[in-house]
Amino acid sequence: MVSSITKISEISGDSAAASDGLGKSIEDSFMLNLMPLPATPLFGTDGIRGRVGELLGAPLALQVGFWAGIVLRSHATQVGPVVLGQDSRNSSDMLAMALSAGLTAAGLEVWYLGLCPTPCVAYLTSVSDAIGGVMISASHNPPEDNGIKIFGANGTKLPQPLQAEIEAGLRGNISAAISGKCGRHHSRFGLIGRYGEALQKPLQNKITLQGMKIVLDLAWGAAVGLAPTVFTQMGAEVICLHNEADGDRINVNCGSTHLEILQAAVKEHNADLGFAFDGDADRVLAVDHTGRQVNGDYILYLWGRDLQQQQLLPDQLIVSTVMANLGFERAWQRQGGKLIRTAVGDQYVQAEMLRTGGMLGGEQSGHILCCHYGMTGDGLLTALHLAALVKQAGVSLAELVDQSFQTYPQLLQNVRVLDRDRRLAWKDCQPLQQAIELAEAAMGDSGRILVRASGTEPVIRVMVEAADAELANHWTNELVSQVEQHLA
Repeated sequence: MVSSITKISEISGDSAAASDGLGKSIEDSFMLNLMPLPATPLFGTDGIRGRVGELLGAPLALQVGFWAGIVLRSHATQVGPVVLGQDSRNSSDMLAMALSAGLTAAGLEVWYLGLCPTPCVAYLTSVSDAIGGVMISASHNPPEDNGIKIFGANGTKLPQPLQAEIEAGLRGNISAAISGKCGRHHSRFGLIGRYGEALQKPLQNKITLQGMKIVLDLAWGAAVGLAPTVFTQMGAEVICLHNEADGDRINVNCGSTHLEILQAAVKEHNADLGFAFDGDADRVLAVDHTGRQVNGDYILYLWGRDLQQQQLLPDQLIVSTVMANLGFERAWQRQGGKLIRTAVGDQYVQAEMLRTGGMLGGEQSGHILCCHYGMTGDGLLTALHLAALVKQAGVSLAELVDQSFQTYPQLLQNVRVLDRDRRLAWKDCQPLQQAIELAEAAMGDSGRILVRASGTEPVIRVMVEAADAELANHWTNELVSQVEQHLA
């Protein structure tokens, strides 16, 4: 990872010493009361996520904080702090404070950043003496949802075996005692600026965004303070949408899941391009000057080609997911590249990149990881580099896209299935499986089908991709009908 940041332990000021250890006897300690938990796993594809007030609340956050502290500490080579950040949701303050209470109860020091992007937590964790990081956010989900994302000391998503250890503690399958030596909670708001400096450093002295007009849709979320500052400091003229921290409106008809307002604004202001972030700014989608959406497939292709030309892409490899468009895959293969697909979720992309040594990966939805500059999906980092790539090319983003590839028609429909057990049992639904087999036989090599249960929302996702749009539409309707009839 490229970084010039000073070790945070050396500049963070009046940090308090963490606890020396857990109590030596049960008499010297107390145990957290366990609360009833669902039979299904708590950790999904991006941490723990759900509707606030149902399962996700202060009691669970307190216990997650405690057991995360116990697990992180047990795997650390030395005791260090935990970095904690949050998005703008109304419930984020409550969850962050409860989680901090659990961490300090486990004897750990907490560095609280307040409102910041998820990749800020990951970055500051990776370049400091922290033994882990936690972000309170439900990413692109609606305001009434929230979530808990946990990072290891290297800034990557916490591996599944460690998630399982935390869950085992929550379910009472392991025990731990708390000594009277609790950790301390410290506000470290100033560290966010160092993340902003690190975002710009790889581009400084190489290129500026001077002369570019860029529209930013900040989704009333975590990037409202940092993104305008960073783009302005890089020289761009910035126009901001939804640029206040508003827990009632985060992601509502805006951001990376609702591009209509951004598309209109880019054309209205005659801007060069626009970027839409999700609520915690770990992903981004772009809009060219015509108002056309530029998704993660195009971002990966363009950035990959640039890295390829600089001989900075080992094995010409890009790691993406099963959602990556066939048009993207075949164009990248014509470019001499190789594409590896993983399950949906940036943690799976990240794991495959670590396994293969891949330096670039991501998702169609806009989670992009470039290991030259960071270890997690980062919307601000991606947007800065794509804007710089456009500036350096001397042509518009629209021209770069037109010269890259044509996507296959890809239809995606979500069918709401509130019963989690039925949602996870779609593979056992014979009528649906028979319909999938018929569709695959009908399309052959000219199309793909993907049916899966979402790891972040109560829906089953049905995706059909084909060279022929009518064929894709027909089989999408057929498969959605089967899901609605037998599972919804």
